[in-house]
Amino acid sequence: MPYKVLVIPGDGIGPEVVEAALYVINAAAAKYGVDLEVKTAEAGDAALRKYGVAMPPETLKLADASDVIFKGPIGESAYDVTSLIRMRYVLYANIRPVKNLPGVPAVRDIDCVFVRENVEDVYVGAEYKVGDVAIALKVITGVGTRRVARVARRYAEMRKRKVTVVHKANVLRVVDAFFRDVALEELKGLEVDQMYVDAAAMELVRNPLRFDVVLTTNQYGDILTDLAAQVAGGLGLAPSGNLGDGKAMFEPVHGAAFDIAGRGIANPIATILSAAMMFEWLGRSDAAQAIRSAVERSILQGVKTPDIGGNSKTAEVGRYIASIL
Repeated sequence: MPYKVLVIPGDGIGPEVVEAALYVINAAAAKYGVDLEVKTAEAGDAALRKYGVAMPPETLKLADASDVIFKGPIGESAYDVTSLIRMRYVLYANIRPVKNLPGVPAVRDIDCVFVRENVEDVYVGAEYKVGDVAIALKVITGVGTRRVARVARRYAEMRKRKVTVVHKANVLRVVDAFFRDVALEELKGLEVDQMYVDAAAMELVRNPLRFDVVLTTNQYGDILTDLAAQVAGGLGLAPSGNLGDGKAMFEPVHGAAFDIAGRGIANPIATILSAAMMFEWLGRSDAAQAIRSAVERSILQGVKTPDIGGNSKTAEVGRYIASIL
C-alpha cells in the first residue's frame, strides 16, 4: 500500500519552496522505491479569500485520509490551518533539529534537537477579554508532558543521552514547575539538566554546543528554535516535524515571507530538509540521509539561493538537489 501524502503549498513563498521540495521528494521516492500517493489541496490565506475558510472541508477530508501532511508556510491564517492540524490529529511533539551546514556562514557551531510540546501551553487559544483585562490560559497536563518527554528520551537515546529541560519555574511556580517535575521523572536514567528559558536563550548564542536534546513547552520552543536557527545560519535552513502517534506533518520553520514571494529567491532547503524528516518518519532513513547529503553537495557546489551567498533560483536549487539524487 502506498503512503498517502497530502501536500498543502501554503501562502507567500510556500508554493515555490514546496515545488522545489517536490522535485526532491519524487526523485528520492523513485530511487529508493518508496511508494507515495501524493495529493495537493489548498489551505491558508488564499483559500480563505477564495472559499471563505482557511481550511476548506475538502482539504480537511483529504488530511483525515492521509498518513502524512507536507505543508508550506501559512500567512495570517496560520492558527486556522497549522494549529488546527496539530490539535485535530494530536501532533504533540514538534521536532526541530538545528545543525550547521557546510559552506553556510553561522554565528556559532551548533548541533542539537529541540523537542517542543506542540498542543498545550498558551497556544491552546483559550484567550478572553473582560473589560480592560485580557487573559490567556496556560494549560500543561501530565499526560501531555509525559508523552513529549518520552519522545525527547527517544531522541536522546539516539544521540548523547543528554536532555536539557527548559522552563520558567522560578516565576510560573505551578504550571512550569509541573512541566519540569513530570519531565524529570520521565527522563530518569539519562543525563538531564534544566535551565530557565531566558538563560537558555543567552546560552544558545554564547555556547550552543552545550545543548544536545532540548525539551521545552510550546511557546518557549517556538521562540527558542527561531533563535537557534539563526545561530546555525538562518530560518531558510530550518526544518521541522510535527509528530503524533499515527500521523505527522512536516513543514519549514520559516513563515510565508510575502515580501519576496514570486521572485524565485526563497531558500527551499528548510522545506527539502523537512522532506528528509518525512522519509525518516516513514521508516526510510536511507532516502532521508541521501537528501541531506545532496543538500550539502548542492551548497558546496555553489547551487544556492542569495540568502546564503548564491545566485540560484528556488526551483533551480530543488531541481539540482533532485539531480544529485
